[in-house]
Amino acid sequence: MTQNRSTSPEVPQTDHSPKPDPALKRLDPLVGTWDLTGRTLGSPEDNISGRVIIEWLPGGFFLQQRGEMDFMGFKAQSLEVIGYDPASNTFPSTVYSSMDGAPAPYHWDVQGNIVTHWTDGHKYTGTFSADGNTLAGGWRPDEGTEETAENRYDAVMTRVR
Repeated sequence: MTQNRSTSPEVPQTDHSPKPDPALKRLDPLVGTWDLTGRTLGSPEDNISGRVIIEWLPGGFFLQQRGEMDFMGFKAQSLEVIGYDPASNTFPSTVYSSMDGAPAPYHWDVQGNIVTHWTDGHKYTGTFSADGNTLAGGWRPDEGTEETAENRYDAVMTRVR
């Protein structure tokens, strides 16, 4: 039996796979391994420490953040997955932590050297250093939200890789 061979010219293959939204590039300054130190407001010394690893998941559509923190003697671990919502031009995320069995919704934004990270009730605002290797800022409660140690503290992240 003879196989029928096509005589039409070979059509070049094109990559039609989806591409990450270019807005995701705004998150690039967060990528790395960071040491974290901080203190609850009113504390005379640092009482927060930890390490955070932030990296792109394969495909470049999502960023993952894995963290370990000692917060005033309480040890916590977390995994956060960050994506992009073009309708709101924000970066919604979900945090899975050892502190609670329920996933927690958060949002991110990076505009130049300013980083914001928030959820209902409180928000972090931080600023990257000129070389991008330090991110310093703090969490503050939203107006009308009771202040607690968990929503009112300052932290500095220093890139180690």
